[in-house]
Amino acid sequence: MQYCVYLSSYNELYAIYEMTETEIKTVIELEKWLKENCYPMNNYSINGNAIYEGFGLENNGGLFQWFYTERGDKQTLEYFATEKEAVEYAFKKIKSDEHANRNYIGMYKSDQEVEQILSELKKRGIEYWTDKIPNGGMNEWRTRIFVIGCGIKNAKDLVKNE
Repeated sequence: MQYCVYLSSYNELYAIYEMTETEIKTVIELEKWLKENCYPMNNYSINGNAIYEGFGLENNGGLFQWFYTERGDKQTLEYFATEKEAVEYAFKKIKSDEHANRNYIGMYKSDQEVEQILSELKKRGIEYWTDKIPNGGMNEWRTRIFVIGCGIKNAKDLVKNE
């Protein structure tokens, strides 16, 4: 358990609790850690949040299940007798997924628009990741831009509303 202590402008003492990875033993703690570390919750269903596609962890009558769902078809991949075992497994899987902490900013056709967004991210010191995918045919490529982790807090104004 880590505490960060600071004084407010009114000289009030504050302590902020930050959970360390080794302290995560429950589904609620896992969900809290993911949110504190700015993992988007749209590809992982932890503690019951709805997703269209991705992995999840749920308690089904006392038996914990790690599952994959896509287009309403849910497939259980692993079973666990205890919450602690299930959470440890889920945490390792999520941490090993290089895409798990990438927050989607937008998809762009114009290289000029991409350079403008990337320039702004660099100026703000925000870590990002990009890729190019076909969209509308093999001659119609788009660049997707993702912000890594909590960099999203400083890039909300750059998120493209499509």
